Amino acid sequence: MRKAIKVLWPFILALIIFFCIKLAVRNSHLVETYYSNGFYPIISKLFSSFSRLIGISLWDVSWLLIILLVISGLLLVILKTIKPGWYILHVFQVTALLYSFFYISWGFNYFRPGIGTRIGWEKINVNENMFRTVLDSLIVQTNRSYSEISICDYASINNLVEDSYRRNSAGLGINYPNGYRRTKTMLLSSLLLKFGISGYFGPFFNEVHLNYYLLPSDYPFTLSHEKAHQFGIASEAEANLAAFVVCTSSEDQRLRYSAYRTLLQYFLSDASSFKDYPDYEKKIDKRVIKDLKFRQRYYLGLRNRAFEKAQTFIYNIFLKSNHISKGVMNYNQVVELVIDWYYNPRHKEGRH
Repeated sequence: MRKAIKVLWPFILALIIFFCIKLAVRNSHLVETYYSNGFYPIISKLFSSFSRLIGISLWDVSWLLIILLVISGLLLVILKTIKPGWYILHVFQVTALLYSFFYISWGFNYFRPGIGTRIGWEKINVNENMFRTVLDSLIVQTNRSYSEISICDYASINNLVEDSYRRNSAGLGINYPNGYRRTKTMLLSSLLLKFGISGYFGPFFNEVHLNYYLLPSDYPFTLSHEKAHQFGIASEAEANLAAFVVCTSSEDQRLRYSAYRTLLQYFLSDASSFKDYPDYEKKIDKRVIKDLKFRQRYYLGLRNRAFEKAQTFIYNIFLKSNHISKGVMNYNQVVELVIDWYYNPRHKEGRH
């Protein structure tokens, strides 16, 4: 019996987590109360208290070690040093443990109620006129806030983002401080940028990561987006909205420009089918146009189309498996959320 338990306990734990997920999907209010606002703030503080003491990414080191162990195990199987059955069993055990730990440490945040429910927004039926009004506003604000950003600004920008999250915590329905957020650089930045990855949140050690090759003008928004995940916002669209609110509510022009320009790109993408689309382009400041073109050339030169398609395909499956129905298109749903934010009566005051 003891031997059976020793072999089976990772699978039993994974099965329990699987059924908990099924319950969570149908009871999002319980997830919000007991996990997102109960258990998760405790575990995020615990994990981030440890990981902030170490300058390198523990998440990256862990995955590199796992990959190394998998390859080493295969070699030992080929060399007949270990039995194939023993190797396969341990691979499945580790996979089951990683699956369970992911949801325990952060993943149940996927099953929270939407941000509108969490903070009591009024439901708004978005229409084309609203879209065009917000698009015009974004163009004006992007032009007005144009700013150049340097790598030397990163420390001050990080402090400004933290301060803005503190001030906006109630409006965004997040727990502040929710542990610690020491920004770390990806160990394999060049390789990961080929997959189109500019930043990510590592839930196993509660770490915020940014790509070393990220353009300075993208830094404030991307940093704010990844910090939103650390606060328990799992949806990519909601993380984009949080980053937008945090940056645009700041008095610092660098944060405002990074956010307005990023959202302008989402809106322009959706507006590209309009017959009068060229009229919107004409309204954009020449400096902003130059910045957008440089940004496009820069990332196209670093990304690998095949790698990026593979990453998009895998991440799309991952998001849909966690009940993000739009998959990777969830990023683009920030357009509707931003329109909701603009028109919601609760957020009219103090808006830029």
